[in-house]
Amino acid sequence: MNRVDLFITAESPLALGRRRPGGSISEVETYIPGSVLRGAIASQILQQANQSNDQPQSGDFETLFLGDTAAIFQNAYPAIAQVGTDEWSIVNDTVRVLPATAVSSKTNPGFRSAEKGGVFDTLIDSFCRDQVQQPYEFTDPSATGEGANSQVEPYSAFYSITNQQYCKHEVSSRFLTRVGINRRRATAEEQVLYSVAVLNESFAERPKAARYEHQRWRNVVYRSTVLVEDTDLAIAFVDFINREPQSFRIGGSTSRGLGKVQIKAIAGTAPDSLETRVKQFNQALEKRMSLWTIFGEHDTDLSRMYFTIDLQSDAILNENWQRTTMISAEMLEQFAGIANSSLSLHRAYSSYDYRSGWNAAWELMKDVELVTNRGAVYLFSVDSVEYQRWLEALKKLEEKGVGDRTVEGFGQVRICDEFHETFREKAA
Repeated sequence: MNRVDLFITAESPLALGRRRPGGSISEVETYIPGSVLRGAIASQILQQANQSNDQPQSGDFETLFLGDTAAIFQNAYPAIAQVGTDEWSIVNDTVRVLPATAVSSKTNPGFRSAEKGGVFDTLIDSFCRDQVQQPYEFTDPSATGEGANSQVEPYSAFYSITNQQYCKHEVSSRFLTRVGINRRRATAEEQVLYSVAVLNESFAERPKAARYEHQRWRNVVYRSTVLVEDTDLAIAFVDFINREPQSFRIGGSTSRGLGKVQIKAIAGTAPDSLETRVKQFNQALEKRMSLWTIFGEHDTDLSRMYFTIDLQSDAILNENWQRTTMISAEMLEQFAGIANSSLSLHRAYSSYDYRSGWNAAWELMKDVELVTNRGAVYLFSVDSVEYQRWLEALKKLEEKGVGDRTVEGFGQVRICDEFHETFREKAA
């Protein structure tokens, strides 16, 4: 698969609203969903095709959006990172999702700094604890002194590793208050006042600076990746994006000035070695298990290959025609195209939510889907004799994802995320 990296610069607020089924409160997303990005680019292609009287449903458009090997548009996550105690900046490192097994202080959560104790992962320790049947409760390593609150709770965030330091990524939001317009008189309509939740288009590099002139403001940037099967089509796609980078509109209320972005496309680089990640994860598991044996013996077969499936985006999963939030061993074998293997599921951490949306092409609401939230973690193992076969299958899973509607960014996974090797005594 050919990787195309997209850098999306917001030039006006982004109205990326979402409403829970049965609810009346509209929320705003904290990122640009792949389905929204895919629809915005498709709309611009169709618009230019109509202006030139071309046939948009044939050729490259059909291959890119409608074919069996349609391009995969991954979610665009904010590239704005907290690089210091009170300093934010745009970084070029890959943005990832913290696993659901990550925890931090309940009273003062966040990555390690002068004020915060850090974030650490509990997956490997929880697995080892159960194998030796030892009761153990995770506590905040920075909580010292009498009366200090040592409780921890799950911590979720976008993150990157910048200059060998874990950095949190996020973008702020606000409400825009608007008044309805009477179409007959072209004046403000009485008793029609509404608010739109939007993502801010800019951020302050030093938000708590004592003097306003020391606050340098910059436009928010999001990063996404598009996977295209055909090499020539990938080159043509990059040329199309860069030809008119300021012609794209994302989200709702675009006719009212919202959603203006500038997109830059470049040829993406190959991802880091999956084989190296799997080996490092198994080495960390084996080393950690040797430490836990002081509490008792275990019967864990460490000769097997252990690996994790970490959801980097929401996933739409179904088993036996029913929605589920679990990836069972049978489901993973089906995703990987491997039957009758020694695959076993050991642990699963997941939660669920609901997603819907608007299909601009059909002008209809999308079906309400039960989704497994991003960050979900599943721990599997297979016999070492099947190592190579599963390694190749996992490489394909990282590209194509799992579940339904993967071309819209759902079901993107990462195998053996490095954060699982961040333990309590070395919290990030």
